[in-house]
Amino acid sequence: MNGLEYLDRIAAVFAKLPGIGRRSAERMAYRLAWEPNGMMRELGEVLREAQENVRLCSRCGSITTVAEMPCRLCVNPARDNALVCVVQDPSDIVALERTGAYKGRYHALMGIISPMHGEGPGDIRLQALLKRVETEGFQEVVMALGTDVESEATANYIAELLKNKNVRITRLASGIPVGSGVGYSDATTLSRALKNRQTL
Repeated sequence: MNGLEYLDRIAAVFAKLPGIGRRSAERMAYRLAWEPNGMMRELGEVLREAQENVRLCSRCGSITTVAEMPCRLCVNPARDNALVCVVQDPSDIVALERTGAYKGRYHALMGIISPMHGEGPGDIRLQALLKRVETEGFQEVVMALGTDVESEATANYIAELLKNKNVRITRLASGIPVGSGVGYSDATTLSRALKNRQTL
């Protein structure tokens, strides 16, 4: 394999990341190749360390480490055990935590129901959520999913599954732009949305 083929492989991996197009991925790969301060080596070391240590929390799905399992949010006794906030992915947990407005537990679905992309209920962490609702005694499930059609459908599907579980189901109030998601909203918008959540 020649040097350009290595860079093409690096660019192909970068292009799989959200928000990075093929051209940007190529520029990043080429920059790594000619960076005089050994950025490629540094990136390789950081990625190796992260691969060894970073995990998803076995309970909520948030980002944690091998040494902290379950994560800090799950074991924190000051969190409100009556509330669980359902989000699409771990980045949404980070966005909500930045607001300081929510003090309950979390559950990351790791996706949404999206027939167009071949993702059904069995492809996301729905069964884990149902088990947690039954065993952890939540009194309220807050749907903090996006406002696009697939997120709305996912929230409604979950609400239907939980309707006989003796739990209040709410969703974030308006404030998140239509077609957007939790991870793209500013802290003030998220804070207002949490405080004004409504029954689903």
